[in-house]
Amino acid sequence: MDHLRKIIHLDMDCFFAAVEMRERPELAGQPVAVGGGSPRGVVTTCNYEARAFGIHSAMPGFKARERCPHLIFLPVRFDLYLADSARIRAILHDVTPLVEPLSLDEAYLDVSAFARYAWDIAKEIRQRIFQETGLTASAGIAPNKMLAKIASDWRKPNGQFAVIPGQVEAFIRDLPVRKIWGIGPKSAEKFATAGIQTCGDLQRFSLAEMVLCHGKWGEELYHLCRGHDDRPVEPNRIRKSLSNERTYRENLTSLAACRLAMDELVSELHDDLRGSKVSDRRIRKALVKMKFADFTRITRECISAEPTRETFQTLLETAWTAGGNKPVRLLGSGVRFAEVADERRVAEQPFLDLE
Repeated sequence: MDHLRKIIHLDMDCFFAAVEMRERPELAGQPVAVGGGSPRGVVTTCNYEARAFGIHSAMPGFKARERCPHLIFLPVRFDLYLADSARIRAILHDVTPLVEPLSLDEAYLDVSAFARYAWDIAKEIRQRIFQETGLTASAGIAPNKMLAKIASDWRKPNGQFAVIPGQVEAFIRDLPVRKIWGIGPKSAEKFATAGIQTCGDLQRFSLAEMVLCHGKWGEELYHLCRGHDDRPVEPNRIRKSLSNERTYRENLTSLAACRLAMDELVSELHDDLRGSKVSDRRIRKALVKMKFADFTRITRECISAEPTRETFQTLLETAWTAGGNKPVRLLGSGVRFAEVADERRVAEQPFLDLE
């Protein structure tokens, strides 16, 4: 039960940018973005000074420069970030083995077995991270993962916030539905059109009504909008996919050009599959992603246990045609792995046409 659990969500503050600013103290107080500042580049992350101009991750570099002409762009240095992430991860594992990493810069910890207050544990972790890396982190403390993740945004940067069991009902009532785990911008827009803005609005619907409107997801939403989330912290969470992508300096204006580019991506993907910790996983699907010059995007997938070059090329052609043969600025290739329980049932099946 949630009231017996103590979950911490730790989130590093603008991690890549913070690492770069630590390495370059002279940039203090200036708007900084990490990523590509060229017309074809994309912001990977940025500091809070840059965010004040409305800049955010995944924003095209040229748009970021329009909003902040004096923005300082720095190249991505993954080796540096990986090293700091490993140091932070070691600090977390010194506290508990129940650590579920979400990315290089955030993780869940389950400290339910500790007699001490989770608030004090989170504070000590943040202090130690700062002492050993010079970087700040924010933390959320709550009875479950969803609420802990929401709470970690409440006192950013360099702060922490707790939602104790007795506060859950009041805390969740006025929360925008967009904060619920699994609800993206499009779903939030659909809810808003129906007059549903907050979790309290969503709570007006019965379980039967939620299932009728949203199927199996409706049952999950019924509980999440009430602040209930039984997902465990999974230290050995199984990776569900592996992919790569590339934004091109010049748009790819023909299917032939896209085919050549896709061959390179697929070759890299196969190398990654052979050299990674997922080399023994069974593949269930192959996927191709396209982003066009007008920034619309499309994804095509097919069920395939052993995707070949031809598999990805067929998906590419399907996506190219469905997208209207428009110039392409980004291509991606990837695979989705079979669930562990289903791995024995993976088999070749016909192509799926998915948005």
